[in-house]
Amino acid sequence: MKQYLSRLVMVASLVLVGCATSPMANPKDPWEPMNRKVASFNDTIDDNVLKPVATGYRNVVPELIQTGVRNVFNNLADMWSTVNNALQLKPVHTVESLGRVVVNTVFGIYGIFDVATYLKLERHSEDFGQTLGYWGVPNGPYLVLPLFGPSTLRDGVSMPVDFAVSPSQYINDIPTRNQVFALRLVSKRAELLKSGRMLEEASIDKYSFSRDAFLQYRRSQIYDGNPPDEEDSNDDPSANPLPAK
Repeated sequence: MKQYLSRLVMVASLVLVGCATSPMANPKDPWEPMNRKVASFNDTIDDNVLKPVATGYRNVVPELIQTGVRNVFNNLADMWSTVNNALQLKPVHTVESLGRVVVNTVFGIYGIFDVATYLKLERHSEDFGQTLGYWGVPNGPYLVLPLFGPSTLRDGVSMPVDFAVSPSQYINDIPTRNQVFALRLVSKRAELLKSGRMLEEASIDKYSFSRDAFLQYRRSQIYDGNPPDEEDSNDDPSANPLPAK
């Protein structure tokens, strides 16, 4: 894993050096020409593969089963959120996240039923990129990843950690593991069908809108919904106070 992360950092550095930045480039998106090409590639894959499959999944699979699938994956995500909340020194969020996992696993039949939400145990979704952001690691440039979509350099480098600790990675049977990954991807894409349709119908630059919306949403996640003014922080760890616990 350490070797893999080192390679990712090296590749990112080479990309940073190799991608020319025009004087008029958005300071948050200095690699815009490259990112637009990757976004166009992702749109092609989505239009021809992911969206049709997700539409069929939504139309054919009963809503009760779709909800159960989402709940199971959310329960698995809550396990990693528990760890990241602890790494961010958020004791209340850590206890609530752990409580969600225990309640939904035991009483929700491995997470099929979201009993924790009924009991008003709030979900605090956290990943390793958010943990790095909490401790002052800056976003770095905006980055569109093939297949995975909008990200940043920090989140792109941290993504292998999120994958490495995913419970699905411990499924020994490779075909089964791939099926679980595909189901999770299709389920997530089905959730986004409505918002994706609204974006396509809007007369805007889809790329710019997606970039700005993602960066704003991600920044809100890092600061638990209460980000400081950007001019006060500039995403500079030396000037960026730690998010409120």
